[in-house]
This record gives sequence, structure tokens and C-alpha cells, in this order.
Amino acid sequence: MAQTVAPPTANTPAVPAKLPLSAIAPWAVFFGILMLVLLYFVGAEQGATSVFSGTDVHEWVHDARHLLGFPCH
Repeated sequence: MAQTVAPPTANTPAVPAKLPLSAIAPWAVFFGILMLVLLYFVGAEQGATSVFSGTDVHEWVHDARHLLGFPCH
């Protein structure tokens, strides 16, 4: 099977495909909520506002807290 491809000419401008906002919005909301949850666990999951008792979550995200500038001790 032989296939031929026509080379582009100067008269055919490249047009980017349009992606509708309705296709992007659910993913943007999902990842926005996911980032807020991750930010909570890295930045505030400790002490009086903790969801889980103990220091397990704090120990898992300890280095990330320091990397992002959150004080923890």
C-alpha cells in the first residue's frame, strides 16, 4: 500500500484545533479541588485542625512542608 502526502503550501495556514470551555471546566474544577486537598494535608494537617489523629500524616509530608516553606517545628 502506497500512501502519498501532499506537502503544505504557503496558501494553507495552520489552524489550531479549538477546545471548548465546557470540555475543560470539569477537569479544571477536579484538579483545583485536588490541589486544595493536597495543600491542606501538606500545610495544615496538624494540631487542632487535624482530620486524622496522631502525627502519621505530618510525618509523611514533613519534607514537603519544609520545601514549601510551612513551619512545623
